[in-house]
Amino acid sequence: MPTTASASEAPPAAGPAAPRPDGRPLPGAPGPVAPLARSAADGGAVSASGAALTRRPGPAGGPGVVPQLLLALVCGGYATGAVFGWGSAEMATTMGDFGLSGAAGLAAASCFWYARAHNTRFRPAWLLFAVSSSMAGFGNAVWGWYEVVLGRPVPSTSPADFCFLLFAPPSIIGLLVLARRPVTRAGWVCLGLDSWLIGGSLLTLSWSLALAHTAHFAGETVAHAALSLAYPLLDIVLVSMVLALHFKRSSANRSAINTAIAALALTVLCDALFTSPLLRANYRSGQILDAGWFAGYMLMAYAPWVAREQGEESGARRGRPVLQHPSRPIAGSLAALTPYLAAAVCTLGILYNVLDGHHVDRVVLFTGCTVVLALVVRQGIMLLDNISLTQELAQKENHFRSLVQGSSDVIMIAAPTGILRYVSPAAAGVYGRDAEELVGSELASLIHPEDLGRVVHEVRRFLAAPPAEEPTTRIECRFRSGSGEWLNVESTVNRHHGGLIFNSRDVTERVRLQAQLQHTAEHDPLTDLPNRALFTKRVQQALAGRRVTDAGTAVLFIDLDGFKAVNDSVGHQAGDELLVQAARRLQDSVRAGDSTARFGGDEFAALIIGDGTRDPAAREYRILEVADRLRLTLSQPYLVEGGTEVRVAASIGVAFAEPDITPGTLMRNADLAMYRAKQAGKGRVELYAPQMQADVVRRTELATRLRTALHEGEFALLHQPVVELATGRITAVSAQARWRSAQGILFTPEEFLRVAEMDRGDESARTAELGRWTLEKAVEQAAQRARAGHGVPVYVRLPAARLLDRSLPPKNIEALVLRHDLPSGALVLELSGSDPRLPLDELERRLASLRRFGVRIALDGFGSGYAAMSALRRLPIDVLKLDRGLVDGVAESARLHKITAGLLRIATDLGMDSVAEGVDEPEQARVLRTMGCTHGQGLAFAGALDEHRLRHALDRGPYTLPTDPSNEGNGVLVGGALPVRSGAVGGPGALAHAPLRSNNETPVPPT
Repeated sequence: MPTTASASEAPPAAGPAAPRPDGRPLPGAPGPVAPLARSAADGGAVSASGAALTRRPGPAGGPGVVPQLLLALVCGGYATGAVFGWGSAEMATTMGDFGLSGAAGLAAASCFWYARAHNTRFRPAWLLFAVSSSMAGFGNAVWGWYEVVLGRPVPSTSPADFCFLLFAPPSIIGLLVLARRPVTRAGWVCLGLDSWLIGGSLLTLSWSLALAHTAHFAGETVAHAALSLAYPLLDIVLVSMVLALHFKRSSANRSAINTAIAALALTVLCDALFTSPLLRANYRSGQILDAGWFAGYMLMAYAPWVAREQGEESGARRGRPVLQHPSRPIAGSLAALTPYLAAAVCTLGILYNVLDGHHVDRVVLFTGCTVVLALVVRQGIMLLDNISLTQELAQKENHFRSLVQGSSDVIMIAAPTGILRYVSPAAAGVYGRDAEELVGSELASLIHPEDLGRVVHEVRRFLAAPPAEEPTTRIECRFRSGSGEWLNVESTVNRHHGGLIFNSRDVTERVRLQAQLQHTAEHDPLTDLPNRALFTKRVQQALAGRRVTDAGTAVLFIDLDGFKAVNDSVGHQAGDELLVQAARRLQDSVRAGDSTARFGGDEFAALIIGDGTRDPAAREYRILEVADRLRLTLSQPYLVEGGTEVRVAASIGVAFAEPDITPGTLMRNADLAMYRAKQAGKGRVELYAPQMQADVVRRTELATRLRTALHEGEFALLHQPVVELATGRITAVSAQARWRSAQGILFTPEEFLRVAEMDRGDESARTAELGRWTLEKAVEQAAQRARAGHGVPVYVRLPAARLLDRSLPPKNIEALVLRHDLPSGALVLELSGSDPRLPLDELERRLASLRRFGVRIALDGFGSGYAAMSALRRLPIDVLKLDRGLVDGVAESARLHKITAGLLRIATDLGMDSVAEGVDEPEQARVLRTMGCTHGQGLAFAGALDEHRLRHALDRGPYTLPTDPSNEGNGVLVGGALPVRSGAVGGPGALAHAPLRSNNETPVPPT
């Protein structure tokens, strides 16, 4: 940046004594001009080496290389012209004046354009630097007007002097904008003291060397002398601010800041070189020194557009962490030594006067005293600040020590070698081992050998991951306690000086409960055999595992004939005992590698793994022999409650695993064969044959009848009240579809379709239209009831697979609710289906969208399937509906009582409502209420009601709840339900309510 420092009239000659617009003094000026400094960003050091033109790491030739090459060529061309004299004296003068003016103007335009195009927090600083550069450009232009255009020397006081004088103030303010501002008053005071220490020392030195002569220059006016002193004093202030803010600059836009500092450093260096008498005496316009000023201006023009700056800003705007290079230790040391170096410079200025034989000037003496005083005050402030920080650090250390030692979690710090360096006192209560005993031990010796490999692998993976992407990880393993037992421990792991911090807690009870719940979800609660979900998983493993090539693998579906008669004659308790004995016989009759399961009611299944026999006749004979042995074993007499001997038969369907068969198809084939065995007379074994697919055609015909009935309005929608067990109030209703036959009898969809239990997790095409009609009708009637003042929510059962059906409109439920203006929370979707193959991630997103829309979610059949636990863990559930199988025997079976109580505790802990489905007896309602169940639904209150009876029940008030087990018959009001057909479609039978038990014999489908 060119400046002017005139002290006397300049002669008209254009020789070495000619005045220059580049900050070079007029001939005869006794004092040198102090260097000018300016930062284009964050107040970096005035050092060319510390302001390299950096760019993003990347391949050569990437963004930023072309502008740098172009900048180097322009500066090199100017330097070449300056070395060879530009060809003529006139050309050298022109390039020395207007060339520098153009470069300064370019720097001003570049800074201004960048400030307008990028709305960053440093925008004011770039605008100030643009103003500062424009002042330098105007000054050089005025100087060139006199020298080049008019051909005469510049007056001693000209407009150029004021332009150059206005260069420093905007630069000083811009540096203050770029600085990292102190956060305390003491910080501001120290910043001011540091600036004065540097400025005072430079003033002392400059005054001793030259400025004292300028101040006493004879023959000059006061205004001229003040103007001569203004330039070096402003330069001193600017250099002081640069040095004081060098170690306090912001870490953002580091490349742009360093480039601007390099430009200022080059300009100040040229100013300092020109002040030497040797260069000033031999200087000619357009020489190599002008190339230094020119390069400084061009670097300033390039500084805002450094490629790396834009990448850092865009990364910050997108929220990505920008890697900051930590300051070097030497930089911190220089920052700490800056006040002492300033005091040393001040001392040298005073010694210079003393050793040179001059008397100590008053200005030097006063400035030196103030510098020493500022140093003392600064040291006092820093001492007080250090004492305050030490006390604060001690308080924080005590605070965190109290938190760590008082935490119920165990906090352990392990060295990189795996040795425990610290263990919190909570280890005594969690692990049963003193913290001092664990300190110094190896962490690997405390982890279960089976878990050690997994833990080591996770720790190595965690340490290799970038800390910004993965700050913590979680590890669960077994940990040896003081008594020698293995505890399940969950730990949150953090990095710590190359080692690890473990924040651990005992989760043994949770793991045991999860294992119990997992077992409950995958096993039948009565017989403890695997249920359908687990059996399906094992069939899938058998078809896809290492035995996929073993011929002879088969699935057996087993049904107990005559079981319903046992229930009716001896009682349901005896029926339960019979099922338990049958399950034991079935499990004892198969090999260790085979699997058995109970699907519900009196249906069982067995998976027989093949032995590799290639002969179809031999493998068929073997499987049929196994099936017949099972039939004979299950048909033996059973001794049940009271010593009563009962008999049942067994109908067994067999299906072989053919190549490329799916688990669902294999189980369906065995199911079809079992029904064929029942149709053929029961108590026999039937092998699946392809012609059995005719039964599927019959079901398709029934689906056609269903669609016809829907289109002709033969279906009616009934609602069963959901009663609050604490008050007896009806808090919701459950929508249930019924088909009205030509005789006026209402049939359930199960009785109408008689669909076998296959692909239970998927909604088949034959029931999709019925489900759509049920949902639309339920929402419509619920909206009508809400407008009539009966705003109770309506439960609508919907298979989970239907929500993921891509053939349906994605927002059909939301559109239905909006069309009928249904209030928020008035629709509760009951998720049915327990297929573990459902994509839970997609289902979770769909349910979350419905919940935001005001639709509540209920999980149907909780406690009866594998998918129920997965859904509870992953899906946003509001209500848990207990499975009928649990409610059915909760009052008699102690085992079911404990399981149901545990499930209800889960619902309570998760803040969910619980609804017991199938509460058909008053005793069940009383027991469930004492166990914490909030709501019940069943014949103990009311059956399925039409709209008229439902509104009457809502107007009537709460039901009377049972209070005394000995008087249960007098304490329950049973609402009038419409008659329900219990027999098969078209068959004889009286009208009755739904059966009270679920363990009934599987009926024979209609022919």
